[in-house]
Amino acid sequence: MVLVPLLLFIVSCIILVVSGGYLVKLLIKIAYHLRLSEFVVAFIIMAFSTSIPELFVGINSAIEGNPALSLGNVIGSNILDLTLVIGIAALLGRGIKVKNPFIRKDSLFMLLIAILPIGLMFLGRSLSRIDGIILVSVFLIYMWHLSRERKELKKQFKDHNHKNHLLITFILFALCLAVLFISSHFVVTYATKLALELLLPSILIGLFFVAIGTSLPELIFEIRSVLAKRGDFAVGDAMGSVVCNSGLVLGVTAIIYPITSNFLLFITSAIFMIFISFLFLLFIRGKKGLSITKSLILIILYIVFIMAEYLLK
Repeated sequence: MVLVPLLLFIVSCIILVVSGGYLVKLLIKIAYHLRLSEFVVAFIIMAFSTSIPELFVGINSAIEGNPALSLGNVIGSNILDLTLVIGIAALLGRGIKVKNPFIRKDSLFMLLIAILPIGLMFLGRSLSRIDGIILVSVFLIYMWHLSRERKELKKQFKDHNHKNHLLITFILFALCLAVLFISSHFVVTYATKLALELLLPSILIGLFFVAIGTSLPELIFEIRSVLAKRGDFAVGDAMGSVVCNSGLVLGVTAIIYPITSNFLLFITSAIFMIFISFLFLLFIRGKKGLSITKSLILIILYIVFIMAEYLLK
């Protein structure tokens, strides 16, 4: 029956949206507690949290001797994060104006870290354990640099009593994040059941329902951030996810099991990811940030990517 999965799908979506809203509020409190900019908090805490599924996919695929799955997952997730996810969020928020002066500089670091594993893969036709150590090291060095350098952007707050509630805030954040992941899992599950009930083709299920579903935490968080006039949160999460995926996820996977892949399929998707990353950098470095027009361009590019991948395969 279509009715039962439809109702469960709607309930899961509601829980997803509500938990996403609370997550934004909790991250704002964390930014207050740590006296760091909202961009840094979203970049480090939220981006790492939403990259946990990719990390576990990488670890499991490496243990099972199929690390190429992680490579494809990372490239696909990066493209999705920098096109459809941030594009929809910016479109619903009628654009994102980049306020943090360091975002322009950090966008260049994001591009370089995103290109690094592709360069290593191109040179050696694989990602060795040494390459994995390099990727993880670059990720950790950049995180250290980010947390140190951005302390000059700390905000001054009148109410200092909130310091005593930092632990409670982190616990609530962890619980809220768990609800977000669980509800997004059920959204994917019931969306897939709906697609099967409606006799939609399997390629559509994989490319649309599952792909969007696995990025729902980022999508919901970024939409709620933009609607709450916290554009730096959305941009920080998008950029941080790319850095976490390209550095930490691929690095850990390669350390466990060296990554090899079909080079032709890898290079086509990798070139597209480099192009998207560079375009995203140009967009957010512009004076108007991510405008409605730029958001539409990113969404259209994702559709073009899906069509191109379908034709290639």
